[in-house]
Amino acid sequence: MSRYIMGIDQGTTITKAVIFNHDARIISSAAVENQLYYPRPGWVEQDPDEILDLVIKAAKEAFKNSRITPEEIDAIGISSQLSTTVFWNKNTGEAVGRAISWQDNRNLELCEELMVTRADEILAKTGSRIFPNNTGTKILWLMQNDKSIQRGIARGELLFGTVDSWLIWKLSGGTAHVTDLSNMCLSLLFNTHTFGYDDEFLREMNIPYEILPDLRSSSEIYAYTDPAVFLGARLPIAGDIGDQFSAAFGQACFDSGKMLCNIGTGSSLTLNTGNDIYPAGDGVDAPILWSIEDKVVRAIGSWSNASGAAIQWLRDGLEIIHDITEAEVMANRVPDTQGVYFVPAFSGLGSPHNDPYARGSFFGITQSTTKNHLVRAALEAMAFQIKDSYEVIRKKYDKDIIDLQIAGGGAKNDFLIQFLSDIIGIPINRPIVYESSVLGAVFMAGLATGYWESMNEIRSLVKIDRHFEPHISQDYRDELYAGWTRAINRTIGWIQK
Repeated sequence: MSRYIMGIDQGTTITKAVIFNHDARIISSAAVENQLYYPRPGWVEQDPDEILDLVIKAAKEAFKNSRITPEEIDAIGISSQLSTTVFWNKNTGEAVGRAISWQDNRNLELCEELMVTRADEILAKTGSRIFPNNTGTKILWLMQNDKSIQRGIARGELLFGTVDSWLIWKLSGGTAHVTDLSNMCLSLLFNTHTFGYDDEFLREMNIPYEILPDLRSSSEIYAYTDPAVFLGARLPIAGDIGDQFSAAFGQACFDSGKMLCNIGTGSSLTLNTGNDIYPAGDGVDAPILWSIEDKVVRAIGSWSNASGAAIQWLRDGLEIIHDITEAEVMANRVPDTQGVYFVPAFSGLGSPHNDPYARGSFFGITQSTTKNHLVRAALEAMAFQIKDSYEVIRKKYDKDIIDLQIAGGGAKNDFLIQFLSDIIGIPINRPIVYESSVLGAVFMAGLATGYWESMNEIRSLVKIDRHFEPHISQDYRDELYAGWTRAINRTIGWIQK
């Protein structure tokens, strides 16, 4: 009987289940859209039970589409959205309220207080800048403002976790409360030098150890699925890694100097620095990429809040497009944007601007502007944001960047990737399998169970589909980027009191 690996990629807007064979080729996949809730401006929530249901639904569909049975799966790997915060009752397994999305900025005032009192210290200890995305300040906000969570913690009834922890707990029937270093490294709770929770921060913020998941490596058997929960099967859950870091592993960015751009709901740019520690700050974080056995791999990275989310908004909010794939067709109908720029700062700007007060804006609209120009501007905005991240990483890193690989749902858009190569001014490689977040988790699970013998074997499985070269002049590149910079500067601080 052939054996396969299943990956679960629980993203912000899409939940996927993908079955891979030993050659790291996709045998079957299924994807379902997640429901996001916006109770107030700047607040973004998800239902933890819906997240679990969608994971099981996607897995069931992936099996159905392939006629592969759960008994043929060697292991399951999980990649998930970083920093989304979940609380649940450890006795009943029931979620307490909705999950607070990583995009949510209700904790802004807490972040501002820490910026005044602890910014340099936290940056040095955690490798993370203080921003509403941080899990730690989301926990603090809930502990201060949600009475059910206050009571539950006081009674010793609650557990906290990011989405990976919640899924592993539920899928295993409550036998494992764990996470890996990559999922926790930018939480403000994690000390990047000791590879454990920061005692001082937890003590000062009154966050009890008892609610936190155990810190584990990214590749090991954490638990087995409960047959009553997961399609009647008892399977090892053996890979756990944050989505943007999983994407880097999925594209075999194993060497220092290799860079991965992952374009999903948001976008991230991550550069492997090996064992070298680069200080966070100046628009970059210094996360843990992954940990395997006793080896920890570091990185510097930068991210944006809204990439694919901008296209989804054009579809669902403005109804300019009917399908996400339509965006590329419409962008190609016009030779340029006619000077129109779009800044998709729906919940503020990520790196390197780090401004939660920014809001989305179109600039340069005239009577000749069409919906094609607006769609093209949205796609170009995704590339401009990555360009911003690339520039701050390049300034921080004192060695050569070996190459840039692209991954995520946005990688399938030829217009976007070509424009990204043009605006950054470097070649870009797109792999055959660009669903890299789920592939990285699958590789982690396969290493843990012996499905793949080594990282060298994995390296041989990653193949390039297409190579993109920049085609515009430096002068035109500078002109386009200058316009983007003007648009950003007008957006910054839009709602600041």
